[in-house]
Amino acid sequence: MQTTSVLIQSLCVPCCNRCRYCLLFWDGRVEGADWERSVKLAARFLRELREQLPQIHSSFAFGYSMEHPNLREAIRTLRGLGSPTASFLQCDGMRMRTEGECRELMEMLLAEGVRQLNFTVYGREDHHDRFAGRRGDFALLGRMMGAAREAGLPFSIGIPLTGENCSQADQLVQEMKSTGAGEVRLFIPHGEGRGETMEPLRLCRRELKQLAPETRSLLNGEIYRTEADWLKETEPLRETRRQILISLRQDNIEDYEKKSALDLLREIEALDERYYGAFPDFRELAAEYGDAAGDRLYRIRDLYHRYRRLYARDRDLQLYDVTDERQSGSRRF
Repeated sequence: MQTTSVLIQSLCVPCCNRCRYCLLFWDGRVEGADWERSVKLAARFLRELREQLPQIHSSFAFGYSMEHPNLREAIRTLRGLGSPTASFLQCDGMRMRTEGECRELMEMLLAEGVRQLNFTVYGREDHHDRFAGRRGDFALLGRMMGAAREAGLPFSIGIPLTGENCSQADQLVQEMKSTGAGEVRLFIPHGEGRGETMEPLRLCRRELKQLAPETRSLLNGEIYRTEADWLKETEPLRETRRQILISLRQDNIEDYEKKSALDLLREIEALDERYYGAFPDFRELAAEYGDAAGDRLYRIRDLYHRYRRLYARDRDLQLYDVTDERQSGSRRF
């Protein structure tokens, strides 16, 4: 298994939303380590990794949202650390702003070198606000998109497609295209974090076929296939690479500060090996849990994750979950 990248993160900034499929289980409690302390440690880890393992891409990011209390300085810090998020901003869960405040934000972002924004829209206004857990969020995104367009700051829009919002998709796509977005794309939500609760709403092929051809074309049919289609593949996924996630938390920062980046990397790689070593390969899992007639749409890694979760549940496996992105762990691909 080859480690190809290391992401260092600190979930130290609150999010203003409570999205139903939150990967990070956001519940209002900030678990990330203090910002200044996180930046200091991240800078040392990045320096050590780039000196000792230059073939591995390493970067730093923060969350739960990008609504840093001093966003201008945070972007400058990210740029100084060579982070790609210094030029790309995910604009979900930001605080409420008036039109004037949105214009000020976009002008600042443009001046600080941000070159691309992304917005996630969960449905038309009422549905979106319920999904995001905040009334007025849809309108806020509209104000921010308008301000970005006026400032000449490019942006894209992602729409998670489910059995619950698919009846709105045709009209929603047309509305989003009219915003001036450089790209509007559809995607099937992940099943991790709080997204596990949305499994009954996963889009099926029949629902997809009911959409207009123009709308369907925005969903990548190579990436998203039915369970039945994936099970026809001899070897749909060979996991040969991984990203290591170092999550700087209030409960581990003191321990991490005593370690070298390389030592910590090896520790997390060992957690990765123990976790994935507890599961059989995809074909064996599919033989037990796969539905050869399953018509719900998945990315292959999401389907693999679902099978592993079922296997762990049925055998009461007590494992450190390296896929829980609130803590240090890994991503295999």
